[in-house]
Amino acid sequence: MAVGRPRAFDTEAALEEAMKVFWRLGYEGASLAELTKAMGINSPSLYAAFGSKEGLFKAVLDHYDARRESCMAEVLGAPTARATAERLLFGLVDLVTDPDEPPGCLFLQGGLSCGVSTQEIPHELARRRALLEDSLRKRFARSREDGDLPDTADPAALARYLVAVCNGIAIQATTGAGRAELRDIASLALHAWSA
Repeated sequence: MAVGRPRAFDTEAALEEAMKVFWRLGYEGASLAELTKAMGINSPSLYAAFGSKEGLFKAVLDHYDARRESCMAEVLGAPTARATAERLLFGLVDLVTDPDEPPGCLFLQGGLSCGVSTQEIPHELARRRALLEDSLRKRFARSREDGDLPDTADPAALARYLVAVCNGIAIQATTGAGRAELRDIASLALHAWSA
């Protein structure tokens, strides 16, 4: 049985470059020519490794998720519900304003506008964003059980609130808001949390 040639490119490095293209241009806006140029590969290599543009995008989303796992572990491991919210908001501000990456959030920008033939993309991004909300809801439910939050607290509403603020911060970052401005938003959200 013949064995195929080994992949002649670094998959992680290629995903990193493709991620930046999708992040800046969205799924629809990222052409195969731009993707292959950024990744340093040709179209046949892209198809051999990922199957399709959509396959590449899903691999990029997994790569993006993996990069944020340790950050989310730190957020969810905070000692209190308020500390969880604080770590989430201020950590997000740092991520969406990282000068080494495009501003904002790939999970928001990747598929805000897609055509009829790519309707799965916005649904996939929404599903991944919902995982954050679900993780926060579970964390806040635990806080309520432990007495850190009052019995009247609604973990689902708190999680939705924080995700909405996070989405707003990410969108503001894409329109040029700086780290100091975004920290002000996070501080106001935490003030509302305290109230």
